[in-house]
Amino acid sequence: MKGILGKKLGMSQIFDPDTGAMTAVTVIEAGPCPVVQVRTSDVDGYDAIQLAFDAVAERKLSKPELGHLKKAGVGPHRHLVELRGESGLAVGDTVTVETFEPGEAVKVSGVSIGKGYQGTIKRHGFTRGPVTHGSHNIRKPGSIGASAYPSRVFKGMKMSGRMGGTRVTQPGLVVHEVDVERNLLLVRGSVPGPKSGLLEIVSA
Repeated sequence: MKGILGKKLGMSQIFDPDTGAMTAVTVIEAGPCPVVQVRTSDVDGYDAIQLAFDAVAERKLSKPELGHLKKAGVGPHRHLVELRGESGLAVGDTVTVETFEPGEAVKVSGVSIGKGYQGTIKRHGFTRGPVTHGSHNIRKPGSIGASAYPSRVFKGMKMSGRMGGTRVTQPGLVVHEVDVERNLLLVRGSVPGPKSGLLEIVSA
């Protein structure tokens, strides 16, 4: 398992100098991520590594957080994330974008952009009713249950409510380019989350 943490900088496009083909890419500032902790199936019941990302001033962390990082010989970092799977890394190692190669398949996880409270048309893709002949059912969801049976609304009914702001994993992405000097990963296609959002990039 190969993995790294990163920050979404935004989207761009790259043109092939030979064919002129345009490729939409997401620019991710990934790493360097020091390994803070290694979990093994013998001791913890599962295999994982804990990575730190985004160095900050000491005053921005609590004493327990600083102590946990200091124990691994790592400076203060804003984010601590555990990535499951066997990695072959040890505490003190640093993961950089060099671990990935162009053309490699990856999956990216992040928290999607929150859309707030939305209706059924935007949230679930319902179709609207007619807008003519005095119709009062333009963007309403319609009936949500019968009266005699079941005399209630079934759980999981698609209704209006909060949309977005949940953890999303986007599979089937490909690394287009790796910029080692600037710690950048260019991934073909779009990834979840807003600009500056925390991302987990793991080999597929």
